[in-house]
Amino acid sequence: MKAITEQSRKRRSRHWLEQRQAAVRPLLVGAVAAGVVSALAIIAQMGLIAWLVHAVFIDAAALSTLWPAGLALVLAVWLRVLAQGLQERLGQHASAAVRQQVRVDVSALWARLGPVRLAGFSSASLTNQWVEQVDALDGYYARYLPQQWLALLVPGLLLLVVFRLDWLAALFLLLAAPLIPLFMALVGMSAEQVSQRHVLQAGRLAGQFLDRVRNLTSLQLFGQVPNAIAAVDSAAQAYRNLSMATLRVAFLSSAVLEFFASVAIAVVAMYIGFGLLGHIDYGPSPGLTLFSGLFILLLAPEFFQPLRSLAQHYHDRAAALAAADVLADLAQGEVAVREADTSGADATVISVHDLSLAYPGRGLILQGLDLRVARGEVIALTGASGSGKSSLLHCLAGFVQPDSGSVSLFGQAAGVMPLAWMGQRPFLIKGSWAENLRLTAPDADESAMRRAIAAVGLNEVLAAQPNGLESPLGEGGRGLSGGQAQRLALARVWLTDAQLVLLDEPTASLDEQSEAEVVEALHALAGAGRTLIIATHHPALVQMADRVVQLSNGSLNDA
Repeated sequence: MKAITEQSRKRRSRHWLEQRQAAVRPLLVGAVAAGVVSALAIIAQMGLIAWLVHAVFIDAAALSTLWPAGLALVLAVWLRVLAQGLQERLGQHASAAVRQQVRVDVSALWARLGPVRLAGFSSASLTNQWVEQVDALDGYYARYLPQQWLALLVPGLLLLVVFRLDWLAALFLLLAAPLIPLFMALVGMSAEQVSQRHVLQAGRLAGQFLDRVRNLTSLQLFGQVPNAIAAVDSAAQAYRNLSMATLRVAFLSSAVLEFFASVAIAVVAMYIGFGLLGHIDYGPSPGLTLFSGLFILLLAPEFFQPLRSLAQHYHDRAAALAAADVLADLAQGEVAVREADTSGADATVISVHDLSLAYPGRGLILQGLDLRVARGEVIALTGASGSGKSSLLHCLAGFVQPDSGSVSLFGQAAGVMPLAWMGQRPFLIKGSWAENLRLTAPDADESAMRRAIAAVGLNEVLAAQPNGLESPLGEGGRGLSGGQAQRLALARVWLTDAQLVLLDEPTASLDEQSEAEVVEALHALAGAGRTLIIATHHPALVQMADRVVQLSNGSLNDA
């Protein structure tokens, strides 16, 4: 059963890579075509070198008569360089396009999973997926895929040329060529397994290190710093051992290829040498000349060069398969997003019908909920801590997909319609007031930002700032009180055209004065016709609501 599972995972990884390959196939075809042109330039270059040597040493031609061939040789070299450069450039463009699209897909997947389900992943693991595992696809699309085709086309092309010159020399090359892919495949089986372990260990090491850094204060308080250092050191040593194992496999594959290629070239060289000396009179050997012998000898290393390059990039394939396995795992672990049937939904109301939600280990949180909210209505959602108020807001926002039931926001499915969200702690970055306001409205001008500031009652605070909207704020809103930071976050809501505003305990952990400031700003927001759904215990927020809905034992009741 395990073998079947492993085979299915490999097929899934290959299929995942092939799906991304389809979008950049024209670029990859162009890279292969450039490689073939480079091969033709190599044939011309080596043929001209052999002809010039034969003309000088055998035909005793005057150097003044050889300048056209010399010029042609220079042009062949330049064509080879340009074709190789074009091949590399097209491969890099293909790789960049794939990696950019994968990052778009991953970010969209994270958005569909939502912050609640993403909480099961460490930030280090997600960062590893976004950066290292996506970058692991680079060599596969930029170099391996084009080289895979060139390893078939270029040796075949060179073999045809050698066959016209001397079929026995071509036979030597043909007999040696299959040995290289055979041993590459044997080595590659081990390389793929090592690369998969290497990718997983990198994610674990990043997660362990970040967890220790985040909890450094707690570790110091409880005297666990030495144990934490030992754990990170152990993980680092395991990662080092896997890195060395990966390098050993890479060097082994290169050594195997170089050995067989060197033996084959040596056999061809011996055959040409003895043939030119007249010691071999079998088959086409008597017809060997300095031109044909040197031409074949110059082409022999080029015959194996595409296979050499394929071996060098073979570990790129193993790394890409390992990364694809992890990324495909993430996509497969995504909860299927059910498209709600909103064809007959009322565009003037928010409708929740028969909604149920359960969390692993906690059981059913919401059960059979029904709720209708009119456009412009202010709803206070109350209930004991842990009753599911935040979970209901998450379902409305589209952060979490319910286990059953449907959600319609003014005729659209949850997660489709833009909305505004504000929790207990506003998200403010280190930067100016203007930079924080433009997080949700990048194109907002100064007059729009000042109107939003005035709407939430921060005019006096802004006027006291030395540089106005360009005055700096610390991370998390340092430099402002808790109420001022919440009102600045509400100013961002004013700058958006979101008609639905979800607020999760917006006055929690604030002093009385700050609470009053935030409540006043919310009154202004409600007066502007926005629809507000507020999870709260605060009496002032409950009082400002048009309707109070209580959540108890997973069910909703009008209070």
